[in-house]
Amino acid sequence: MENDELLTLLSATAKGDKIAFGHLYQKTSATLFAISLKMLGNRAHAEEALQDAFVKVWHNASEYQSSKGAVMSWMISIVRYRSLDMIRHHKVRKEQTLVDENDHLDDLPIDVNYEDNSKLVDCIEQLDPQQRQAIHLAYYRGLTHHELVDHIATPLGTVKSWIRRGLQQLQRCLTL
Repeated sequence: MENDELLTLLSATAKGDKIAFGHLYQKTSATLFAISLKMLGNRAHAEEALQDAFVKVWHNASEYQSSKGAVMSWMISIVRYRSLDMIRHHKVRKEQTLVDENDHLDDLPIDVNYEDNSKLVDCIEQLDPQQRQAIHLAYYRGLTHHELVDHIATPLGTVKSWIRRGLQQLQRCLTL
């Protein structure tokens, strides 16, 4: 998916073009559903989160700012936040899906289909193992900072630093 193509569809959606919105849905829904399903672990809840996210996209398409990131990233954040809301509301998180203490940090699954997945994977692999684990648990599994503290038995400040520094490193790596 090209960002320019998604931007054109989102811009038309902002003007109320239902056909463009349909095309936007067709091009992005599978990836967004996969993210929601991975976070929620429940198909019905993932479908609900996806539907809610697309309603938000429809209503807020005009608020998208290209200077803050790609269209797909914007849409992923909407789905992610809606999924997190559902986790908190329904308490549907399944602890057995979390990375086990005995799991190898280098083997964390990276299977979200981004536009440039190979570059993302390369950048993630360059992170320190602690940063990679903290980001994985926070962004792919939906844990809050406080849940991360409990899960990996590390102080809150350390967890926040790992995430902040890891995201900064990812940003630098992805913009090269």
